[in-house]
Amino acid sequence: MAVFRRRLSSPPTLTTVLKWLGFVTAVWVQAISGNNYTFSNYSDALKSLMDLTQLELNDLSVAKDVGKAFGLLAGFASDKIPPWALLLIGSVEGLIGYGAQWLVVSETISPLPYWAMCIFLCMGGNSSTWMNTAILVTCIRNFRKNRGPVAGILKGYVGLSTAIFTDLCDALFSDSSSDFLAMLSIAPFAVCLTAMIFLREVPPSTTALEDKEETKYFNMFNVVAVVVAVYLLAYDFVGSQGSAFNIAFSSILMVLLASPLIIPAYIALKSWLESRSNSDVEDQTSEPLLAEETSPSVEGKQESAVEARVEAEEVAATTDEAGTAADVKKAQPALGEDHTITQVFKSPDFWVLFASFLCGVGPGMMVMNNMGQMGSALGYTDVSIFVSLLSIMGFFGRIISGTTSEFCIKKAATPRPLFNAASQILLSVGFIVMGIAVPGCLYIGSILVGMCYGVRLAVTVPTASELFGLKYYGLIYNVLILNLPLGSFLFSGLLAGYLYDAEATTTSTGGNECYGAHCYRLCFFILAGTCLVGSCLDVLLAWRTRGLYRKISVSKRSK
Repeated sequence: MAVFRRRLSSPPTLTTVLKWLGFVTAVWVQAISGNNYTFSNYSDALKSLMDLTQLELNDLSVAKDVGKAFGLLAGFASDKIPPWALLLIGSVEGLIGYGAQWLVVSETISPLPYWAMCIFLCMGGNSSTWMNTAILVTCIRNFRKNRGPVAGILKGYVGLSTAIFTDLCDALFSDSSSDFLAMLSIAPFAVCLTAMIFLREVPPSTTALEDKEETKYFNMFNVVAVVVAVYLLAYDFVGSQGSAFNIAFSSILMVLLASPLIIPAYIALKSWLESRSNSDVEDQTSEPLLAEETSPSVEGKQESAVEARVEAEEVAATTDEAGTAADVKKAQPALGEDHTITQVFKSPDFWVLFASFLCGVGPGMMVMNNMGQMGSALGYTDVSIFVSLLSIMGFFGRIISGTTSEFCIKKAATPRPLFNAASQILLSVGFIVMGIAVPGCLYIGSILVGMCYGVRLAVTVPTASELFGLKYYGLIYNVLILNLPLGSFLFSGLLAGYLYDAEATTTSTGGNECYGAHCYRLCFFILAGTCLVGSCLDVLLAWRTRGLYRKISVSKRSK
């Protein structure tokens, strides 16, 4: 009885502490893995050093995004090698890719041939896919009952990473493009070395009490993340105020980023105190204490038996389904069950999700890749404020949509794709505002595009796992991420590049420039229409998956 009582009232284990410590390091990796969205911060330097036209510069940005297409390699590897190996590959690749760009922009070496720069930008873009795959796959499997908050927090820090890099560079290095690239190459490598020690796959929660505890801790992560975002936003509007101020800003930012360590430290302390308390209680042998413990023990045993029987039934059902599928030549599984990649490709719901994702991230990538030239066209000499706004508002879109969609699923069985549909409508409004070129349109556009792009990423990540299961999630995620290079090529490399060059005038050095609201007007209106098409596709997917989300809602409410 004493042994059983110890198990029933056991404190958080070392495994739980390590799970949360791994999540903290995952947050740090995500906070430095958004380097793929920072191209606007140094694109003008590349354009002037290499005498590029806008179309050539946009093709360089496409090469950066094409690196994400090779994320399929990370998807295949995610089920074969441990998370630390994925992080090592990504960090070394980023060190090489961004390091080579730093050598060029700092004029340490002469500009490399165009094809060589494409390769190094591709390597830099691909590096983040290894990091993101290691982080997302591991964390969603570790916290599978809270997929929305996990995706929102992790993707939220990806959104903040651009602002973190931009503001730190502005504070410490006077907004130098070469120093910015040096930071992009070294910081991710150092952080990934730390995460390699702690990030690993551990058993998920199994009881309603553990789920409740996880929700409480995720709310604490959300609070810290919001404080970091507001802090960065305040700096963007205040700006640099001298070396002492800048050092203080950077130091406080580092403390804020390290503050989530309080959560695993609290869990470890709680575990230690409760283990000592349980040890003292078990040393006592008075009969009344044993009598008091009998009823909870029996109740706990009954609950454990029920959970074991449910798990056994689920395993048996899965086995029966697998056998039946083999007999009927692998019949297509239902939504919510584990799909192989072949079965995913046969599902019409996947292609609706894929197409709607393209209609959301493609226009967003176009703005992020061309923000430097958009600002120049409208007379802004420094676009760092707009890059930071895209990043910070992307964070708020991610963090709010992740938590809100999870709440609405539980309370009202609201299909998650409806949040994507709403964001697409708002995104189209942002493009119309920028197309009309009302005063302050870049501020308004940066806010709306950043927020809606963040919603799209944070909502699509858990949606894919809910529709097609977690068994092959790493590969499915990276297939969806193919939309980033595809969208960059279609909307940034082709659409924006050709329309800009059609309006631009040739310079004496062989490049070209365009000034005025007309430079991107037609492009903005086309993107607004694309977003409306994406919204219609999201509504269609929400209607097709409404039954699945009713089941998920019932499951969440029953706990």
